[in-house]
Amino acid sequence: MPQLTLTLLPETFKILQFPPETPLPAFPRGPFVSVTVNAEEVSVVCPQEVLLDAPLVSLDWRCFKFEGPFAFDQTGILNAVTMPLADAGVGIFAISTYNTDYLLVKAHQLDETLQALRAAGHHI
Repeated sequence: MPQLTLTLLPETFKILQFPPETPLPAFPRGPFVSVTVNAEEVSVVCPQEVLLDAPLVSLDWRCFKFEGPFAFDQTGILNAVTMPLADAGVGIFAISTYNTDYLLVKAHQLDETLQALRAAGHHI
């Protein structure tokens, strides 16, 4: 498994879910905002202090940025992180972009996350 460098973003994030027919408003810009649209939903990840409400909201997420970029044919990147976290009982929310990956964990599991990632040889 590759040893990775991850950066813990300083903000706390929230994950929101809207119905699929929701028109897309002008979402805030920031250190990390993600909008995903599919046939079942619109999901938004944004800093927790952003004044945006939805039918379903999950609060108190911390976000790790994988220091990339990574080539599309490079394998095992997410597995290198998700496997030790699964072994530690840490639930995740993963997002990929063109250049890199982001991984969110609940804030109350941050200590276990850091411990598991460092034990697996990753640099935070």
